[in-house]
Parts: sequence; C-alpha cells; structure tokens
Amino acid sequence: MHIIIGLITALGTLLYIMDRLGIDIGWLNPWAWRRRREWAKKYEGDPIYSVEDPMQIAAILVVGTVRMAGDLSAEKQSLLLELFESTFSLDRKTAKDLYTSAAHLLGSPQVIQTQLENLVERNDSVFTPEQTDSFVQMIEKAVDDPDDSLRAFVAEMQDKLGSQAQQGAWA
Repeated sequence: MHIIIGLITALGTLLYIMDRLGIDIGWLNPWAWRRRREWAKKYEGDPIYSVEDPMQIAAILVVGTVRMAGDLSAEKQSLLLELFESTFSLDRKTAKDLYTSAAHLLGSPQVIQTQLENLVERNDSVFTPEQTDSFVQMIEKAVDDPDDSLRAFVAEMQDKLGSQAQQGAWA
C-alpha cells in the first residue's frame, strides 16, 4: 500500500512541476478537452452551417441557387427582394437584411454548390413540403433559363427537403 501512495505522490508532484514549468497538462481533463474541441469546431467551421431559422436557410438556398445560375444583377437583386417580401411577408428593410445576410454567408462561386448541398443535408427535417415548394417556386421565378445541372440540383434539393413532415409556416 505504501508503494501505491508513493507512486501517486510522485505522479502528483510531476504534474505540479510540469504545470509550474508551463507545460500544458490540460489534455488530461477529458471534459475540458471536449469543451475545447467543440469550441474549435464551432470557431473554425463555416458560419453558414450555424443558421437555424428556416426562413434564413431558405433565403440562403434561394440566393445561392440564383448565384449558381449566374451573377446577381441589380434586377435579380430587386426581384429577390420582392419575392422575399411577398413570400415571407416581410417589409422592405427586413427583406433587404435577409438578402444581405444570405449573400454574405455564401462563399465564392466555386464552393456554393458544395455549401448548399451540405446545408440541405443538415436541414432535411426543417421544412414542410409546402415551404419547400414555396422556395422552389421562388427559385424558378428568379432563374430565367436554368440549365440541366441546375434543374437536377433543384429537384434533388426539393426531394430531400420536402420528404419530412414538419409543422410551421414562414410567418
């Protein structure tokens, strides 16, 4: 028994000396390690995946899909603002804020499709089928001449998002 007490004391002394010398021993605490790991994942992750409001997610999907079809001109921006106002029952300022935040969260044109696919996979149970149809109609109104890949992307998005039954409305 006295040997075990001596080993525990030596281990405690060693850890104390390591801490006093500035050597990080925080990795020994599993709860602190988990908190640091969760914080690092949240801090280093893409902020588009932390959005939880269905209206904001729908706005990101609509703006991103329109950007996949081509550049956003002033006419497209005003059309999207009008669609946000009418579909989401928002005033002009709130619709503009929604559009601005959605456009800001989207990355460069090379990664938009990947971002949107991951966003759809993370939020597959958020939308009702009616909500999914609503923002797919917004996409169809905003995109003039979609190519086959964009049509396939929108159809796949509609299939994934409209499959779950959830209660709720936009406003």
